[in-house]
Amino acid sequence: MIFLLLTVMIDAIGIGLIIPVMPDLIRDVTGGTLSNAALWGGVLATVFAVMQFLCGPLMGNLSDRFGRRPILLSALAVMAADYIVMALTGSLWLLLAGRLVGGITAATKSTASAYMADISEPGKKAQNFGLIGAAFGLGFVIGPALGGLMAQLDTRAPFYAAAALAAGNGLLGYFVLTETVTDRIRRRFEWRRANPFGAFKALNRLPGIGRGIVVFFLYQVAFFVYPAIWAYFGTARFGWDAGMIGLSLALFGISMALVQGWLIRRILKRLGERGTVIYGLTFDIFAFLALAFVTSGPLALILTPLTALGAVITPALQSILSQKVPDNQQGELQGALASAGAVSMIVSPLLMTWVFAVFTARDAAIYMPGAPFLVATGLIIAALGVFLAPARP
Repeated sequence: MIFLLLTVMIDAIGIGLIIPVMPDLIRDVTGGTLSNAALWGGVLATVFAVMQFLCGPLMGNLSDRFGRRPILLSALAVMAADYIVMALTGSLWLLLAGRLVGGITAATKSTASAYMADISEPGKKAQNFGLIGAAFGLGFVIGPALGGLMAQLDTRAPFYAAAALAAGNGLLGYFVLTETVTDRIRRRFEWRRANPFGAFKALNRLPGIGRGIVVFFLYQVAFFVYPAIWAYFGTARFGWDAGMIGLSLALFGISMALVQGWLIRRILKRLGERGTVIYGLTFDIFAFLALAFVTSGPLALILTPLTALGAVITPALQSILSQKVPDNQQGELQGALASAGAVSMIVSPLLMTWVFAVFTARDAAIYMPGAPFLVATGLIIAALGVFLAPARP
């Protein structure tokens, strides 16, 4: 479990390292404005998500058949090479290609979740999925802060650091990672289920899975407003530089790590898994509304850790769904959730960066950098409605 959490944390560090420098890198490559860079940033995130959507169930089904170890180690090796390519690129098209390959290799978190499901007792799945979220949050503390500092030296330095972390983690995994897929739970690989549509169809036959995936999708679209526009929002609203953006993201990561690694156990004990999901969605409605209208940088920094208090939704929902599927479909479930998350990463960056560009353009009728957070509020309200709706016979 320690290595598993290290894997997720280092993966998050690699992602977080490059977020603060993306606006500067895109402007350097294209020579455009911040608004144009935000639009291209949305395109890059969407390309990444499309490949994750297409390949998530494939990786999940492969891990159900051949094991978690080869999928994790292969993904880390290709990921390291991909970061090197992005560090060296001077072309927007090569940057797009790098994100395409990165989306294919983004199997680490979903495969790690399947691994965690393999080694967890049914009653402890929610808190163990919370540990994965906490490890990701801790990585997101280190990554953006380090990326913001390294950006002061060179815009491309964070990419080299991300490559070194992925390669080092893969090497460590080669020596210490054990396999959890045994002949008892090994499932035959089927191409018809190794695509997102086949996986959703197979899982939807199980009671309650379809509704849970819809709630997960709506929440993810709303939640991805943070990585989609935070760097641009901080620059436009508060005049923050890359270092300050990295610090604010690190503060959010610390808060998420505390919530998912420690606080969630107490919330689960008091509210149960269903009550925890309801609490998280309700809290996020107010958190997004606050961020939509905040105009003070210091106040935004105060709100940042508070907004993370709603970050209990994903592990609680994952646990609810994981307990509805048999052991030999855990990889398939996590792959399907990865695909649902990937669709949200396709929709959210395009939607949120477009809304940001419209409300921050020079000729904007209303200047409101926080407008994407209002969109996120509406999505959370819809997710809460789906979750609370009475089940059909």
